[in-house]
This record gives sequence, C-alpha cells and structure tokens, in this order.
Amino acid sequence: MQITVRLFAALAEAAGTRSFPLELADDATGRDVREAVAAAYPKVGALCARSGFAVNARYTDPDEPLHEGDEVALIPPVSGGS
Repeated sequence: MQITVRLFAALAEAAGTRSFPLELADDATGRDVREAVAAAYPKVGALCARSGFAVNARYTDPDEPLHEGDEVALIPPVSGGS
C-alpha cells in the first residue's frame, strides 16, 4: 500500500523534507512507518522513535493498522517555553 508521510519541526529539518510517499506492506502499522522513516533518513532515527503519531489528522496508537492512501504524521516532542 502507499501512504503519505508528513514530518514536522525537527524531523522535517533533519530529513530535509516535510512530506513524501511511502510504500508499505498491506498489514503495516505506525511502528512500521517509524522504522521505514528512520531507515530512509538515519539522522531522524532517535527522534522518530519518540515522536507522536497521527493518521489522517487524528492522534492514534502506533499499533493501529494503516490503509491505502492514509496520511501519517510524525510529530516530534515539544520542549521549551517559559
């Protein structure tokens, strides 16, 4: 199946892209997306593992099955502030 991956903040900066298509097995989950992104963009590996996960603009569990055409967002943890 093909999905679209969207990266935000430090993930997008480290990967040098904000969005890209990704081909996965039909039984893929969010964990598979994290592994594929970390493999394709080694600079984001550790950050990717700690990132939030959303499918089609809805935060969800990384074990949820994905479907053809889904948009998967990886959102790194936010820090800072006062």
